[in-house]
Amino acid sequence: MGVRIMDNETKIRNAMYMLMSIINDTAVPRNIRRAATEALNHLRNPKLTPGVRAANAISVLDSISQDPNMPINTRTKIWQIIAILETVRD
Repeated sequence: MGVRIMDNETKIRNAMYMLMSIINDTAVPRNIRRAATEALNHLRNPKLTPGVRAANAISVLDSISQDPNMPINTRTKIWQIIAILETVRD
């Protein structure tokens, strides 16, 4: 079980790193960076289990993933983050 928890935290860290690259990219529209920041804050919440943190972040990212103003490479990155987070289980 200890390995699984470590694995979840590694996945969350990877997702957080990818979210930071979106947040710091000034070519990404502000509303999308704001949503990425919100998702990052969900992932950082120490009061929740990894699975709940991931589910909350997925919810935010999913809602903006269809934004027509989103650059293609950013959309691809968001889909990658969602794919990583979908594998996080409690």
